Amino acid sequence: MGRSRYLRAVHPGPAGGLDPEAPEALLECLTGVSERIGRPAVLIAMDDLSAIALSRVAPMLRERFRIPHQPDNLPARVADKAELSRLCARWDVPHPETVIPASGAEAAEAAWRLGLPVIAKWSRPWLLPTGADGLRSTMLVHTTAEARRLYERSAEAGSRLLLQRFLPAGPDTDWFFHGAFARGGRPLLAGSGRKELSWPVRTGLTAVGRWLPDPAVEEAGLRLAERLGYQGILDLDFRRDELGCFRLVDFNPRPGAQFRLFVDAAGLDVVQAMYLDLTGQQVPRPSGGPGRVFVAENYALLARVRGGSMPRRPAAVPADPAGPTGASASSGPGAGGGGDRRSAPERAPKRSAERGSVETAWFAADDLLPFLAMLGALLGRGADKGVRLLRGVPEQGRRTALAVVRAPRQRGRNQAPTGSGGPAVPASRSVPPEASSEPDELVSR
Repeated sequence: MGRSRYLRAVHPGPAGGLDPEAPEALLECLTGVSERIGRPAVLIAMDDLSAIALSRVAPMLRERFRIPHQPDNLPARVADKAELSRLCARWDVPHPETVIPASGAEAAEAAWRLGLPVIAKWSRPWLLPTGADGLRSTMLVHTTAEARRLYERSAEAGSRLLLQRFLPAGPDTDWFFHGAFARGGRPLLAGSGRKELSWPVRTGLTAVGRWLPDPAVEEAGLRLAERLGYQGILDLDFRRDELGCFRLVDFNPRPGAQFRLFVDAAGLDVVQAMYLDLTGQQVPRPSGGPGRVFVAENYALLARVRGGSMPRRPAAVPADPAGPTGASASSGPGAGGGGDRRSAPERAPKRSAERGSVETAWFAADDLLPFLAMLGALLGRGADKGVRLLRGVPEQGRRTALAVVRAPRQRGRNQAPTGSGGPAVPASRSVPPEASSEPDELVSR
């Protein structure tokens, strides 16, 4: 991160690391950061652990930072896999069939009833001990005996075991939803997209993603945010089952790794929208964006080598100009629960596909394993092809825990607050109005 042109300063995190169950060290650390900055700044958590810890100390930092309001320990509730399952059931959001066993025998019986293999998850993955052999946040269980053994390690894992029906991956099955929300779950910018390549193949992070509006995915994301009264940025993961129903598999209370996919024609993304809202500025109505492509170039190369060629590019779906989110937000039927189950590209009007813009990134620059694997792939499949794929890779590294953006010293006299009905910021503006020209500051963990 020291080579990033966007970085102004790095503030060391808590000396003993970040513990969401004992966030006092984070409070002390951020108080010191505030003293060094000298004026209020916008504070956005960039990973689940930071979001959970920050929500627990946010009331003591309101005078120092502008932080999205997350009531009732909300980040921990939605990041808890068991609580998320209950929320989905309460609000009729499709979710994979889930069992929370109360004994080893129940775990074995549930695995058999759900149909092997099954997905095993620990409800609070942030409590997993570092370096514990065989304990990962998500695992594929192939036998009833394996399910029983996992349950017997619940005390070691620190949280309850969940077993979920396995939803096979395939073309057009993995989708996501990103959004920035003002108080009360009012959308500032939101959109749905499809994961076209992932690393590891079929199970990992987005290597190639495309912004594609889908009413079922968007309706589920908007409904959850509204009913939770969610303020802030969220990232939801969906998988389409064999009947075409989108099922929510993960809720991340922070920006997703591919959040830069959702950038409108004026350059507005979910982090900038959140910054404008938290500093009392008008958030412009999103314009354009669907059809954009996000490529994590080192992982995309590995995924192509291991998983086959890039999926065929479908026609982009035009955004609804009357929608509040910058993407088609028509409610239609429930979240995948009936109605037209075709994918968004299949439902799109037949028209010639325009070439959308591409956002590239290079992840985990401080992790040598993907880099070495990439070199092996290059040597194995031809260096010339690899060089063409890697052209134009920007210099950027791993995301850190907390992003601190200096708030403006004062608002302009004619600047209307968000939701006031004042004039929208012109779409041609490429930077937030009244925003500091100084780059971001980061608190590293």
